[in-house]
Amino acid sequence: MKRIDIIYDGTLYSVSGEEYEVLKTRIAAAHDEGRATWLRVDHGEGRARSAEILIAPGIPVSLVAINTDGDADEGEDEGDPAD
Repeated sequence: MKRIDIIYDGTLYSVSGEEYEVLKTRIAAAHDEGRATWLRVDHGEGRARSAEILIAPGIPVSLVAINTDGDADEGEDEGDPAD
């Protein structure tokens, strides 16, 4: 299972069931077009509550891809043990 953590206004939210690059592209498109859009997220530990955050130009948002399967993400450079 994959999850995307979102840091928005200093608060941690998460999204599951969506690909990182797809979400990143959606947010970038809204910014590029100068429009606001609502994003449905989960908030809280354990039993998460559904929430919506406003994504708009001038509002900083950070995305963090979380792989809950325990496998390394594709393309992640773990270094060469011979180095």
